Amino acid sequence: MTSLAHFEALAGSIKLPGKAIIDGKVCSAQSGKTFDNVSPRDGRIINQVAEGDAADVDLAVAAARRAFDDGTWRKMHYRDKKRVLFKLADLMDRDRERLAVLESLDVGKPIRNALGGDVPQSAKCLRYYAEALDKVYGEVGPETQDRFSFAVHEPLGVIGAIVPWNFPLLMAMWKVAPALAMGNSMVLKPAEQSPLTALRLGELALEAGLPPGVLNVVPGFGGTAGKALAMHM
Repeated sequence: MTSLAHFEALAGSIKLPGKAIIDGKVCSAQSGKTFDNVSPRDGRIINQVAEGDAADVDLAVAAARRAFDDGTWRKMHYRDKKRVLFKLADLMDRDRERLAVLESLDVGKPIRNALGGDVPQSAKCLRYYAEALDKVYGEVGPETQDRFSFAVHEPLGVIGAIVPWNFPLLMAMWKVAPALAMGNSMVLKPAEQSPLTALRLGELALEAGLPPGVLNVVPGFGGTAGKALAMHM
């Protein structure tokens, strides 16, 4: 078993993510503002995070719309989609200790819970939907003999997702994995209390080969960034 000292050293050495992911770029908020990310373990400010607002949400939604409309992800062959999503899950496994430390610092949960539960369950959720994406079939509905009813399942377009603070990586994956598997583009707004793993997820998605604009991550407060995303047409 890895010692606590190992994770304490890791927590002191890793670079904490603090910028938004918009249109495939790691960027500051348009306003230049940041907010204090406070660890509930000891009340310590652990880093500064970009304070996204309506302007950043607009940019992220526009990027997601372009990515959806150009079809780079939506029309990608299912084998290639699966490869990218499985690659992302592999990268999460590779960085499982780092992700667990980010979760523990941000949420205050014991490192063994994050390492043994949150992180592997998130990767498992992603693999589940990646494996299922080529098994979404149409449905023939009941009709009279002279009519034929057929339902086709298609991606909706741009999906806005807002997640709470307590299981930030796992709850993000519950939303991200099925939406991406179906070919949608996304804007994810993590809770301001625990943005770190969502921001790292956005970085890993780019490393895995997800096209720019398909997964955007905009940190910020609920009353500004969250409201702008929820009200966005």
